[in-house]
Amino acid sequence: MQKIRVGVVGVGRGSGFARTVGPYVGMELVALCDIWEERLQNLGKELSVATYTDYDKFLEHDMDAVILANYFHQHAPFAIKALQADKHVMSETSACFTLAEGVALIETVEKTGKIYLFAENYPYMLFNQEMRRLYQSGLIGEFKYGEGEYVHPMSANSFNSISPGVNHWRNWIPATYYNTHSLAPVMYITDTRPVKVNGFVIAYDPDDEIHFGKTARRSDLASAIMVRMDNGAMVKLLKGSLRGGGVWVRIHGNKGAMENLRHGNRQMVCVRREPFDKSEDELAEQIYLPEFPEEHAKALEAGHGGGDYFTSYHFAEAIRKNEPPYLDVYRGVAMSIVGILAYRSTLQDGNTVEVPDFRKKEERQKYADDDWNPDPSRRKEGYPWPSIVGDIKPPEDGLAYARKVWQEMGYKGE
Repeated sequence: MQKIRVGVVGVGRGSGFARTVGPYVGMELVALCDIWEERLQNLGKELSVATYTDYDKFLEHDMDAVILANYFHQHAPFAIKALQADKHVMSETSACFTLAEGVALIETVEKTGKIYLFAENYPYMLFNQEMRRLYQSGLIGEFKYGEGEYVHPMSANSFNSISPGVNHWRNWIPATYYNTHSLAPVMYITDTRPVKVNGFVIAYDPDDEIHFGKTARRSDLASAIMVRMDNGAMVKLLKGSLRGGGVWVRIHGNKGAMENLRHGNRQMVCVRREPFDKSEDELAEQIYLPEFPEEHAKALEAGHGGGDYFTSYHFAEAIRKNEPPYLDVYRGVAMSIVGILAYRSTLQDGNTVEVPDFRKKEERQKYADDDWNPDPSRRKEGYPWPSIVGDIKPPEDGLAYARKVWQEMGYKGE
């Protein structure tokens, strides 16, 4: 197996990659990059790899590929630099933070000819891979309606521990933006693409003591997005910090329906067929625990329900074969801009917004300069605030509580 030398941006994901996934798929961690120097140095010594706080210097290291696990809103610029430095790139969600970044990223991949994989791991969870197999077999017919949920409530301590700093992206990212965990599985199962979007947001709740009273958050609680797919099907996406968390995917075809279980073992799949759509010897309902279609034992040891294994596995395979992976730059950007456009829709009272097809060069030209975004540090006239309510100021008590958590974990910034 050809060894692939990899550098990882982000010490959290870097440690997981080195300890579990990387060795299984023939990728060797050789360098780490992070701005949190203390954690970086400690992990670098533990894993015996080179460490960098300067990304440009990191890219000069002798390696074949870069895995980007840096901040959500910085992936595209980092990916573009790596591609231009002759490195293959696996980038976590989101692929881009603005439509202009999406255009630039796609055109850089095309120009350099390097492999780019969008590391959206939820499609590769056990139940989603099984539902893709079932859908591709024709069992439930043509896709008509789907639902994807990624609801992730957290305690104040847990949330603060992963969002250190007043300006950390998790404290201000709008509710629609982190949408790919719910959309990607539906796209993967059905091979469809988004063409139109309507966005709706559940606003910031100052009376929510956990989510807002003890954190530095200044964005909204949750979002619901309706998406029209290119085959005419409708999809509802639910994402946010609502109580009653879980990951759930449901697919309706014109010959049946399937979903992972909401209760009990949520890795199990339920398939339902109407009496008039099945033969007499077929069951109307089947509930079972599938296996991964390949690499089952190895995948079980990886994070995110096996998803972390398969993103790395397919990245390595794409590099060795020099062929674009399924989750290529076009799908990655398409998924990511749905969240951006859904926020535009939300601010227009849910009006329909078209999703451009950036596989077409003529479509890209319209958005090549579209840098509209909610980042408070990049604010310009006409740009949105992170909340539909406007410019939220976190309560002083919440900031004090958050800073105490950050201090205890060794974070020395503001």
